[in-house]
This record gives sequence, C-alpha cells and structure tokens, in this order.
Amino acid sequence: MTLPPASVPQATLLAVFAHPDDEAFSVGGTLTHYARRGVRVVLACATRGEAGKITVPGMTVDDLGQQREQELREACRALELGEEPVFLDYHDSGRYERTRHDDPLALMNVNPLDVEVKLRALIADVGPQVIVTFDPHGGYGHVDHLQIHRATTAAFFSSGHLPGGGPQRLYYTAMSHEAAQGIARMGQDLDPLVYGVGESTVAVRLNVAAYAENKKAALAAHGTQTGETSLLGRLSPQERAEMETRMLGTEGFSIGGTRTALARYPLRGLFDGLPGYEALDGEESGR
Repeated sequence: MTLPPASVPQATLLAVFAHPDDEAFSVGGTLTHYARRGVRVVLACATRGEAGKITVPGMTVDDLGQQREQELREACRALELGEEPVFLDYHDSGRYERTRHDDPLALMNVNPLDVEVKLRALIADVGPQVIVTFDPHGGYGHVDHLQIHRATTAAFFSSGHLPGGGPQRLYYTAMSHEAAQGIARMGQDLDPLVYGVGESTVAVRLNVAAYAENKKAALAAHGTQTGETSLLGRLSPQERAEMETRMLGTEGFSIGGTRTALARYPLRGLFDGLPGYEALDGEESGR
C-alpha cells in the first residue's frame, strides 16, 4: 500500500457513538479495517452506559458505568484501535423503566447545542478527515442515539472554519431493509421500511468479513450487555447464524455531508476521493 506523502496530515477517522457496544455492532469491522491500514481511529463515546441492563443472570456489578467503560476499552483493543476511547462524560438516558427523566446529565436532557460545542472542540483537537456516527433514526430509535446523530451532524457543519477546512466527510451508519427486518425479528419494535434504507442510499459498503473475529471479540468484551438474557443471547442457533452473516460480513454507510466532490457513486471507501488519501480505498483495500 502506498502511504500518503509526508506533507499530508495522518489519515484520521473519528467515530462518535452514545454507549459502549454501539461501535461493535455497527462499525467494528470498518474501524479495524482502517486501523490496519495506518489510519488513526478515535472513538468518542457520549456515556458510560450506566443505565444499561445486565444480561448475565446472577451477575452483580457495583458500578455499571465503570464496568462498561472497561468493557469498551477491551473492545477497542479487540478492534486493534491504537488509542483509548474518549468519553464525553454524559449519562446514559436508559430505556423503558430505566429511563432517567430527572437526571440533568442524562443525554436526553442535555441541550444538543451544548453537545455540539463539546464535539466541535474534539474535532479541532483530533483533526479527522472523516467522521462516522448514527443514522437519522439512531439505528433503532434510542433517544441517546438520536441526540448524538443531531449533535455530530451539527458539529460537522459548524467546523468548516477549522484549519484545513475541517472534516471533509460525514457518514451515517446505513442499515438495509433486510437487516432492519432481522432486528425486528429479534424483538425490536420498528418498521424496517423506516429504519432501513434502500440500496441507492448506501454510499459505501465495506466487506469486513476479514475482521469477523475482531468484531466477535469486541462484542464478547461487552459481557454485561451480551449475556444469555440479551437479544443476542436469546437467539436460536439459526437466528444467530443469520444475524452474524448480516452483521459480520458487510457494513454500510450513507453520506451525511461532504466538503469535496465525490469521485464516484457508490464510493469504494470512506476516504475515496479525498486528496492525498486515495491509496486507502484503492482496488486492493478490501472492498
């Protein structure tokens, strides 16, 4: 692989998500793919997932937020990321009976403009060419996912004044209608035609099968969330095999914003067409 010339800043990808484990499900293979190609990959997590539900029968945890923070650090190592995750220090809003309506630091109660300010400062510090975050429906509609989608999108658009013109591309995770149907069958109450997207919406589809073991290890690292009473744990062997085929083989992304012309559509990868970084998504890139 030909590396960018020394005069070009190191290729950097910033992934922004809400809870520990969000990264493993939707973009884990992609993060490993680019980390192996010499890209600096920085994962920002808005909360420590302290309102999550422990899915291992009999397990007791004194501080779930601390436990899940450590799980995310282990997941980052499994994905071969060279840096520790960055926490934005908001609180998990929870869901259903665990919803934290009265917690002022719960992400659902925080002004998204304030989250944008914090993210813009992170963008200025990290200097990414590419940002990845949730789609407009937050995967399956979790309020924290929606907050992070909105704040990250805003931060991309308000960071064009930064040195180098700010990040050049913003991508959203893109789930096909078929994948959304699979999640619906797992017990999530969602309309696949709303939460999934048509093929023409997918600007990048990466073949991440080569990183399946990394992704499995990252999921396993989130032990409190992937136990036998979790959605994953309750799947039959056939359902789990079908889910793994969808989740471990490919990862898709739509375009949320761009400051450069698109070289082609669909793109060969997240850096395709960015001056100085063309080699990252050449024919040999693993697409």
